[in-house]
Amino acid sequence: MSAANGRETPIDILGAHETDAEEILTLQLLAYRSEAEFYDDWTIPPLTETIEQMRMDIDRQTVLKACAHGRIVGSVRARQSGDRCMIGRLIVHPEWQRRGIGSRLLREIESCFPETARFELFTGERSESTIRLYVRMGYRVTRREAQTPKVGLVFLEKETV
Repeated sequence: MSAANGRETPIDILGAHETDAEEILTLQLLAYRSEAEFYDDWTIPPLTETIEQMRMDIDRQTVLKACAHGRIVGSVRARQSGDRCMIGRLIVHPEWQRRGIGSRLLREIESCFPETARFELFTGERSESTIRLYVRMGYRVTRREAQTPKVGLVFLEKETV
């Protein structure tokens, strides 16, 4: 909330550009730090992604950013593959969580792919609040698998037809 007037701070959801890569990567490192601590595994892909990889993702995928007060406070990316859309790296700055930004980003990225038959995404198996968010947004768990000896993943999907 804005301290000046007690009203909600407006959040703008916009397409990301290559010039946003550094700010999004910095946010991603911050957002996934708690996951790394939780799993005691600092090798998870969001923490090892390079700025070059981030720029390539922005160039090759649909990447959205949530902005407040001129800074990026959230992001998500997705790509179409056949009849499905793969959604990844939904992040919200820790200080901005629990304000509906993640839900808005998820709805917006889904709206970018109106012709897809289904959306797919995954998260850490112990990320209970994230799993609850996805289930609340219409996703269902389809499978679980180990990513590393310490990290298990939960895969979810949402049919659109």
